[in-house]
Amino acid sequence: MNHPLDISRRWFFEQCGVGLGAAALGSLLGGPASAAPADPLTPKQPHFTPKAKNVIFLFMAGAPSHLELFDYKPALAKFSGTLPPADLLKGYRSAFINPNSKLLGPKFKFDKYGQSGADLSELLPHLSTIVDDITIVKSMVTDAFNHAPGQILMNTGSMQFGRPSMGAWVTYGLGSESRDLPAFVVFSSGKKGPSGGSSCWGSGFLPTVYQGVQFRSSGDPVLYLSNPPGVDTEVQQDSLAAIKQLNNMRLGVTGDPETATRISSFEMAFRMQSSAPELMDLSKESKETLEMYGAEPGKPSFANNCLLARRLVERGVRFVQLYHEAWDQHGALVKDLKANTKDTDQAAAALVKDLKQRGLLKDTIVIWGGEFGRTPMVQGGDDGRDHHPNAFTMWMAGGGFKPGITVGESDELGFNVTKDKVHVHDLHATMLHLLGFDHTKLTYKFQGRPFRLTDVSGEVAKQLLA
Repeated sequence: MNHPLDISRRWFFEQCGVGLGAAALGSLLGGPASAAPADPLTPKQPHFTPKAKNVIFLFMAGAPSHLELFDYKPALAKFSGTLPPADLLKGYRSAFINPNSKLLGPKFKFDKYGQSGADLSELLPHLSTIVDDITIVKSMVTDAFNHAPGQILMNTGSMQFGRPSMGAWVTYGLGSESRDLPAFVVFSSGKKGPSGGSSCWGSGFLPTVYQGVQFRSSGDPVLYLSNPPGVDTEVQQDSLAAIKQLNNMRLGVTGDPETATRISSFEMAFRMQSSAPELMDLSKESKETLEMYGAEPGKPSFANNCLLARRLVERGVRFVQLYHEAWDQHGALVKDLKANTKDTDQAAAALVKDLKQRGLLKDTIVIWGGEFGRTPMVQGGDDGRDHHPNAFTMWMAGGGFKPGITVGESDELGFNVTKDKVHVHDLHATMLHLLGFDHTKLTYKFQGRPFRLTDVSGEVAKQLLA
């Protein structure tokens, strides 16, 4: 018998001719290799009947201070300027300050609002009008105390780069009801983008068809969406048809999901040339709606992005994420929080109102929050707070969350959670549950083992459910 390395070209064709002929005949007869690929974004059924079908995540990157906005602590005001108890700081790690810094009392007034009697800061006058429609969670905890790891953990379930984002997992599990727009759309406003970068909306090891598509909030939502001079619709269609044929041939040979993604992306871009300009035209909204959001057509803002988020879920987009990066108040706490809430409070409340009056809130989960909270101890003289993972606040609305309740408590200084702790993994498990998934079974095999959004942790927070 010939040694494997001595096999000749003639021997290969003599011995394998039948197999090559069969493969060629199968290709000519239109076997599976030449069949059109299934669209990976075709709507799919979850594990059980869902409460919700869309998600809008208002991500306040930089970490809002729960102590100035949601979690009023009279004791913190009383002991402001004194050192925290030594036993409270045992084993505590902070990002920048000496943990043995003095306590800082809340900088703004609080009051109770709605039939639920929820505590809210004077900085949130618009949110106070919908407080009975939202679920406030004062007992959030996370594992990270710096921005990039914290943002990546909140968005992907891991502090490590390379994991799929929440939106990628949701679109992987559910597909999309929109044929003319991406399944997962991202907007960014504020001073800069998130510290975690595009990893916050990436697809990780999932096929890239599931990653978020970043839109601009004015002009063409995606650069180079319009045809260049000299290219009309007929030329474009002919070009796309030829490219699709070549890509389908390649897909039949390799089965590479990235080739299927490329096919889907070309087709989506073509359809978006008509759907995207219509989506972005906020001038078609009523004067009352624009005023409710504080939106101005053609002027990029968080308000415009909130209104666009509503328009996207109306059109069947599965996951919309709005990043507003301006919340990292190590100093200038009073000044910057006033600016941040002025930019976001009205529009966030308007989004919930608008979804509710259009009958969309019951099917749409709205989540508001950042990557962690802020320390009860002072930084920056007497006008700043450091990063704090031990306790922070988020709120949710719609899609099966129980409205008009406040869940969880922190201690008298707002330092540690004392009741109904909700970890980031628990939030992810709860969101997936409302979308119809057992979070332990929505998996993807990679590097020899199944991965999931909640990694190896997470429990559905049943106290949050309607």
